Amino acid sequence: MGFGKKLTALVLAAAMTAAACSCGTESGKSTAGEESSQAEEKPDFRTEMRDDMTTGDIVAEMGLGINLGNTLEACGDWIDSSGGVNSYETAWGSPTVTEEMIAGYAAAGFDSVRIPVAWSNLMGDDYTVAPELLDRVETVAQYVLDNGMYAVVNLHWDNGWIAGFSTDYDTCMEKYTRIWEQVSERFAGYGDHLILESMNEEGCFDDLWNHYSGSEDGKAEAYGIVNRINQKFVDLVRSSGGNNPERHLLIAGYATDVDMTCDEMFQMPEDSAGRCAVSVHYYTPSTFCILEEDADWGKAKTTWGSPRDQRILEKDMEKLQTRFLDNGIPVIIGEYGCSTGNKTEDAVRTFLTAVARAAYSRGMCPMLWDITGVFYDRSSCKMIDSQLEQELRDIAETARN
Repeated sequence: MGFGKKLTALVLAAAMTAAACSCGTESGKSTAGEESSQAEEKPDFRTEMRDDMTTGDIVAEMGLGINLGNTLEACGDWIDSSGGVNSYETAWGSPTVTEEMIAGYAAAGFDSVRIPVAWSNLMGDDYTVAPELLDRVETVAQYVLDNGMYAVVNLHWDNGWIAGFSTDYDTCMEKYTRIWEQVSERFAGYGDHLILESMNEEGCFDDLWNHYSGSEDGKAEAYGIVNRINQKFVDLVRSSGGNNPERHLLIAGYATDVDMTCDEMFQMPEDSAGRCAVSVHYYTPSTFCILEEDADWGKAKTTWGSPRDQRILEKDMEKLQTRFLDNGIPVIIGEYGCSTGNKTEDAVRTFLTAVARAAYSRGMCPMLWDITGVFYDRSSCKMIDSQLEQELRDIAETARN
């Protein structure tokens, strides 16, 4: 699940303050000749599939990204399904997504948007994804593409059913297969600005092997399940039609954790197209990124940026460099971020820009985890912290490896 889902209090606070988007966009004027010239030069981000672009090239073009969090992945039995897809889309505090909202991301300097999705919402018999949900995800993805950005569509937490792979593998794989068959078919005609992601953080099985146990018992089995799921994902997409045999794909690491994904037991799937990147998330240290007050598992850290903090960040980035980048496997930080409670704006800004800079400078694409009203205002369609926006823009202008 994303960071916003981890923090129940933050989710509820967002839900209490959500408002309908009232923002607009500015448009310039040009002559008919200029409009014609612009139309001819503008690439078709919906359908263009470029043979000369490697996945590394794509990740480089993705620049700095942001997540449309707590929106199309909202789920729960308490949601009134009679309202259709919009009941889910707005259940965790987001207003209904508009093209103006998405255009605001582009205006703020983001080049990519990750769209988390709970595909089980309104699901019918035989794991049939509701056509209206497919329609809605496609519409939002089109907003992203039409604003010149990359769109990443995934299978998110989705009420946690992926945890069942460890106890009922066949049933879960049947559902997983049916979902990706339908999603792959729906997006088959889209070009290389549309990326599909195998799953979110749920690719880990603590009932088989717990990272903190100190034991190796069950580790191979747990990693084996994740590796098989990712291989099935690649095989499903590649065997579908349209542009999917050549589509760039994002492979979720084990728990999308840096250390566990860099472990030799995690294996990238075999891919005939050779067009896969790996995804990890970055919420380190968790006592700063997640906690707003002390918990039984840790003491809340209210500041970040000491020499030790910086060394840990650099060490983690070097692990990804050595394990993946140096071996030709592009890396996307699918989520990074932190809570804002009990922290100063300076501390939050220092952490976010440090992670973005460390990843971006190495050729990775860092994608900020955001929900309504935290870093981006979905009503005004602007970043809330203008200094953070400028510092991220400055990062995007720096040289990369």
